[in-house]
Amino acid sequence: MAAGVDQGHEVPVHGEINTISRGFSRGRCTASQRKKYARKVMAIEVQKADNTLDVDFVFTKADRQDVVPHDNDPVVISVVTTGRRVHHVLVDQGCSADVMFWSTFNKLQLSPEQLRPYTGCLYSFARDQVEVRGHIELRTTFTDGTTSRTMNIGYLFVNAPSTYRILLGKPALNKLGAVASTRHMKMKLPSLEGTVITIKSNKKKAKKCYENSLKTKRGVFAVTT
Repeated sequence: MAAGVDQGHEVPVHGEINTISRGFSRGRCTASQRKKYARKVMAIEVQKADNTLDVDFVFTKADRQDVVPHDNDPVVISVVTTGRRVHHVLVDQGCSADVMFWSTFNKLQLSPEQLRPYTGCLYSFARDQVEVRGHIELRTTFTDGTTSRTMNIGYLFVNAPSTYRILLGKPALNKLGAVASTRHMKMKLPSLEGTVITIKSNKKKAKKCYENSLKTKRGVFAVTT
């Protein structure tokens, strides 16, 4: 695995998006794909389970030894994509899409021509529309410094302010077979070798995101499709 290199791509933050619902987890973004998804859900199928990467995850007292008491801080990690390490990645188990914000897209020096169109819309609870500029799959590496795993993650690119760079939602977590614990401030996922990769939450960055959201003039809001 190529080592990720910090590029010093800090950007101003002006708000926070906590949750995204639906996204690709309901059959992608076209009518035909959603109908196909609905038929699959309604059908009674017996499928052979893929247990290739199934491992037992156990969060123990040892996982809490390096955890400072906190006020329900979220799990915030770093990932490596397109050769750069991206900080301020929120692991949001209630989010039904994997979202990358447009400021992050620009810092990764990606071309808008790489984006595929997304016809759906995202709205805040106040029904304000949030612009989605498209979607793309990016090779994304998750590492604990010793063992790594890289997978294609399909991101929706949202033109909205946020204290986070990426929202890592249920699609990516399910694809990785990952489990996060806010009590232990860690995320665990299986490696290709059948071992457990344990990624620690960065408490300082999690606290910084929270403090920045309090300083902003915009309120905290959630987004739905």
